[in-house]
Amino acid sequence: MTSSELWTRATADRYDAEESETSSAAFLAPALAFLADLAGDGRALEFAIGTGRVGVPLRERGVPVAGIELSEHMAAVLRRKIDEETLPVTIGDMATTVVPGDFTLVYLVYNTITNLLTQDEQVECFRNAARHLTPGGRFVIELGVPPLRFLPPGQVAVPFDVSERHLGFDTFDLVEQILVSHHFTRDGDGDRYRRDSSRHRYAWPAELDLMARLAGLELERRVADWSGEPFTENSAKHISVWRKPSP
Repeated sequence: MTSSELWTRATADRYDAEESETSSAAFLAPALAFLADLAGDGRALEFAIGTGRVGVPLRERGVPVAGIELSEHMAAVLRRKIDEETLPVTIGDMATTVVPGDFTLVYLVYNTITNLLTQDEQVECFRNAARHLTPGGRFVIELGVPPLRFLPPGQVAVPFDVSERHLGFDTFDLVEQILVSHHFTRDGDGDRYRRDSSRHRYAWPAELDLMARLAGLELERRVADWSGEPFTENSAKHISVWRKPSP
């Protein structure tokens, strides 16, 4: 059984509304172009497809997409947007679940590899991606760089969003390599706030490269965002592409 925390029905039902900005056509355009280019004339498989924030518009661009999703509630929201025949989704974890067929692209966006809370499971996620890829196919991950340099000595929390409707900050267990994202979100127009939290296992780019090597994949490129800006020591996140070698 995967260590990932399950998304509840309540969380799934409000997910799209809370992610409306990151779901807009303008926001998604660079990511969709990046992924469609890598998929080429082949099929794409999204690990942790969720409510279809990326998978549905990628399918609408003409890329055949399939998905794996652990939460039945998240998949049910996706199913309201698109039918099973057009975009099939298998309920299961992304480290071990196998779906039929071969793919030129397997991808994981929005930090979702960190939902796997152990290093062993993250390694198996890479192996599962390689299992589904055709020779020459790519595995893509979008992941934030752990902001540990912002931690003064003795401090364990780093804010990532301070706005009128939302306060978000991460706390870090540096020994176990676990971060907890804390959210205080304003409900409606009143003074009530809803508190949520989720656990994640953060990983450095070099650690992911080693996981890829264990899975038989080779690093092809790493950029700072979907537009292809260079990845530097100051980059807050990275888009990494690993390739399955041809025989």
